Amino acid sequence: MANDKNSYSYWYRNGLTLVFVILFMGTWCAQALTGFNVHNEALQENGKALLSFSDYLCSGHFISATFENFESEFLQMFLYVLLTVKLRQIGSAESKSLSEKEEVDRMPKAAKDAPWPVKQGGWILKLYQNSLSICFGILFLTSWALHFYGSWQDYNIEQRIKGLPQETPIAYICNANFWFETFQNWQSEFLSVASIVFLTIYLRQKGSPESKPVDAPHMETGK
Repeated sequence: MANDKNSYSYWYRNGLTLVFVILFMGTWCAQALTGFNVHNEALQENGKALLSFSDYLCSGHFISATFENFESEFLQMFLYVLLTVKLRQIGSAESKSLSEKEEVDRMPKAAKDAPWPVKQGGWILKLYQNSLSICFGILFLTSWALHFYGSWQDYNIEQRIKGLPQETPIAYICNANFWFETFQNWQSEFLSVASIVFLTIYLRQKGSPESKPVDAPHMETGK
């Protein structure tokens, strides 16, 4: 059958995920290499011992920079998934219809090819039907905790270099440095979501599932 998933190559069926994973791994490696050089330059300027690359990957500098970005992305997706359940934007391709029921709102049925939790029902189904937001919420909290740990470690290294007292985790959670790192990432994610929600009202990209059809009226909500 032409629409049988097995009639397409593995790359064709998974190309979107694979491309983004490759881009992620490439840029993450580039971040690690450039961050390693930047951090060691700072240590050298202050007369401190240089780190090996493996030691750098366990350092607060690398951990903070990595999870500071992960955190904001997962927060963006967590809020986006939750808020689009109830909130609407007239004319946006990213919004559900203002009045019509959508496929995502239908009650789950234990059909033959339905996922196992749907067939199981009860609390397992209740958990499964909220599993996407739960997963993003856990990923956000985990990334936030690791960002905090890495930032705290890196801050105390800078304090030692300057001959200043170090801070405990309790004290550092109120430190403006940590929240500056946090808010500068959060605000960019909120802006990017607001941009795609609003711009899809008036702008189009032929062939993209994130866009309305090119000839769709501006005030037509949804795809």
